[in-house]
Amino acid sequence: MPHRRFTAGKLVVASHNEGKVKEIRALLEPFGVETVSAAELDLPEPEETETTFTGNAELKALAAAKAADMPALSDDSGLAVDILGGEPGIYSARWAETGEGRDFGVAMTRVEKEMCEKNGGPDGNRKAQFICALTLAWADGHVETFEGSVAGALVWPARGTRGFGYDPVFQPNGHKVTFGEMDPAAKHAISHRAHAFEQLIDACFAHKS
Repeated sequence: MPHRRFTAGKLVVASHNEGKVKEIRALLEPFGVETVSAAELDLPEPEETETTFTGNAELKALAAAKAADMPALSDDSGLAVDILGGEPGIYSARWAETGEGRDFGVAMTRVEKEMCEKNGGPDGNRKAQFICALTLAWADGHVETFEGSVAGALVWPARGTRGFGYDPVFQPNGHKVTFGEMDPAAKHAISHRAHAFEQLIDACFAHKS
């Protein structure tokens, strides 16, 4: 079945995460797409009840598309740590919940603590990957979903203040800096989100001239 092409000039970025919204806007900018975030439209955040990145990305994109009556793009992504059996995975943001908002310093400390417990210390298996499912949805219920990933290892202590979430502890394979230390343009070129985005562009958007 052929992919549906995006022909509108504007879409909703179905996220209240300012870091994600900023990255997605930067990726869409070359294609002349106007974006507005779910937070700017005061759209409610739907409960993420699915058990996969793809399921949650589709749930969020469809909710925003129907509420705003325009196409919506949603990202569901997270950190999957090998020694932790893929956790925190789809619960990556929830590991940062403190009762007073999200604190990824707390989440990164928990990941390191549980890794050390499993490894019997700070050495051992530190492999991890970021995974991203990206869904473009229309108000009529049609969805197009693509998944990307990037492999690396976790470092401790955290390094860098760029990016967001778990970026300061994730060092992608082939690099000596973490996502938290990396120039945003360099991160965009290799990230899990970029890999999913490339597939989305090929399938649904007009290519850059």
